[in-house]
Amino acid sequence: MLWLNFLHFYQPANAGFTHLKKALDKSYWRLVMLLEEHPNLRFTVNVSGCLLARLKEENETAFGERLKRLAARGQVELTGSAAYHGLLPLLPAAEVSRQVKENEKILTDVFGRHFRRRGFFLPEMAYTPAVAKIVKDLGYRWLIVDEIAFAGGRGPRPNFSRLYTDAASGLKIVFRNRELSAAYPPDKLWPLFQDLGAREKGALSGASRAGAAAPAAGTKRSEAESGPFLTATDAELYGLRHEDPTAALEKIVKIKALATATLSDFLARGAVRPALTVELTPSSWESTPAEVKSGRPFRLWEDKSNAIQVYLWRLARLALAMGEKFKKDKNYSWHRWHLVRGLASCTFWWASGRDFSKVYGPYAWSPDDIERGLEDLIRSVRSFSGRNSRRDKLAAENYYWRLKRLIWQAHWRRHWLKNYE
Repeated sequence: MLWLNFLHFYQPANAGFTHLKKALDKSYWRLVMLLEEHPNLRFTVNVSGCLLARLKEENETAFGERLKRLAARGQVELTGSAAYHGLLPLLPAAEVSRQVKENEKILTDVFGRHFRRRGFFLPEMAYTPAVAKIVKDLGYRWLIVDEIAFAGGRGPRPNFSRLYTDAASGLKIVFRNRELSAAYPPDKLWPLFQDLGAREKGALSGASRAGAAAPAAGTKRSEAESGPFLTATDAELYGLRHEDPTAALEKIVKIKALATATLSDFLARGAVRPALTVELTPSSWESTPAEVKSGRPFRLWEDKSNAIQVYLWRLARLALAMGEKFKKDKNYSWHRWHLVRGLASCTFWWASGRDFSKVYGPYAWSPDDIERGLEDLIRSVRSFSGRNSRRDKLAAENYYWRLKRLIWQAHWRRHWLKNYE
C-alpha cells in the first residue's frame, strides 16, 4: 500500500498573526512532530514563501528550521510555487515569473540546498498550458494537478500508477485523487487500508496453509490494492479545519504494510515505463465539470456575474498596469509590497459566496478578508508619487469606493448570518 501525500502550507501575507499561530499550533506542529516521530514517513510539501516571510517577521523561525532538518533527512520534499499565492492563469506572464522567482529566493534563504527546482505547485492547482510553459522555462520538472485536468471530469479518470507528460509544456504530471482529497484524507484512507491489510494478511495465511510460497518482495499487486493513493490538501486540514478526534492520521502511519514516498521519488521509480503524453484541460482543484465544460474553470475567483469580483479584477489589473508604467517611481517598492498581497487568490475567493462545508471548508464569504485585499490593492496605487499617476489614481478610487458599497450591501442583504446558521 503506497500513500503519496502532498501538503500545502499557506497563510495570506496580510493575515493577522493570531490566525497564523492557530495554524501552527493546531496543524503545522502536528505534522512536523508526526514526521519527526516516524523516520520512515515521506511527504511532499509546498510551503508558500509569503508564509515563511510572515513567520520570520514574527520571529517564529522554529517551524522552518525543523522542516529544514526533515528535508535534510529526506523525509520532506519541497516544491516551488508563487510567493504570494496569486491565481496564476489570471495574472500577466511577467507577474507569474516574478512571484515564482521571489518564492525561490525565500525558500533558498530558509532551506538552502534542500530546496531544488523539481516539483511545482500551482496555487489552487490552477492550470493552463501557458502557465505550465512558464513553469517549465523556469527550470521545473513536474506539476501536481487535480484529476479533473485529465478529461475535464467528463471522461475516464487517470491511472494513478502511470506516468504522464503534459503535451503543452513537457512537464511530468502527477494527478491528485479528487475523491480521496475531497474530505479529510485519513478518514477515508483508514478503513480502506484496514481492509486491504486484512485481505493481504488473509491471502498470505491461505498461501502458507496450502504449502505455496508467499509472494516475493516487490511482487506487483493489482493497482487497486497497491495504489498509489495520492492525496493533496491544505495542511490546515490536519487540525485547524478538522480536529480528527479518533487520531486516524496517527493510526495510519503505524500500519506496517504502508509505504510512503515523495512525489519525485515516485516519478523516478516509474521512469522505466514510458510516459503517456496528455493534453490537459484548464482547471483548478475547485473547478466543477460544468465549469470546465463551459470554459470557465476559474469562475470561483472570477465570475462575470459577481459584481464584486468584476470590480476587484478591474482594480487589480489597473494596479498591475500602473506598476509597469511607473517602474521608476521612487515608491515603486511600496507599490509592489501592497500589490502582491492584494493579488492573493484569497481576496477573490472570499467574495465568491460559495458553501464549502461539505469538504471541510467554510462558507466562502468574508467582507473583512475581501477588504483586506482591497486595501492592499488601493494602497499599491496610492503609493505612486508622480504627478502623472493622478488620472489612474482617480480611476482606482472610483473602483475602491464602488467596491466598498457593493461588499457591504451584499453582506447585509444576502450573506449576513449565513456563517452562523
